Amino acid sequence: MSALREALGSLPDAVFADVLESEEGYLLVLDLPGVTADTLDVTVEAGRLVIEGQRSKDVPREFRFVREDRSVFLDVELPLPPDATGQGAEGTVSRGVLELEVPKASAAPSTTIPIDEA
Repeated sequence: MSALREALGSLPDAVFADVLESEEGYLLVLDLPGVTADTLDVTVEAGRLVIEGQRSKDVPREFRFVREDRSVFLDVELPLPPDATGQGAEGTVSRGVLELEVPKASAAPSTTIPIDEA
């Protein structure tokens, strides 16, 4: 999980993130102002969480940018903890807050192997 924590520290200053852990999985909460479900893509590729988002900026006609510090695009890759899997992951975005639930890989249940007399 330290690789994920380190990667979160390198996010742009405008993106705030929390990571929560339970027995079943992880919950990542990222503040992405202006991003909607239509302008967001989240995938898991080779043990990495890839988040690509775009926010729209509507500028009133009578105004122009003097300074522009809020990036329009977000493109980050975050390493998943070793015990996490993308299988069954779910996400929601509401008012610019992305919540991703990423389950932990469950160990195979124990099984008794039948042994027959030869």
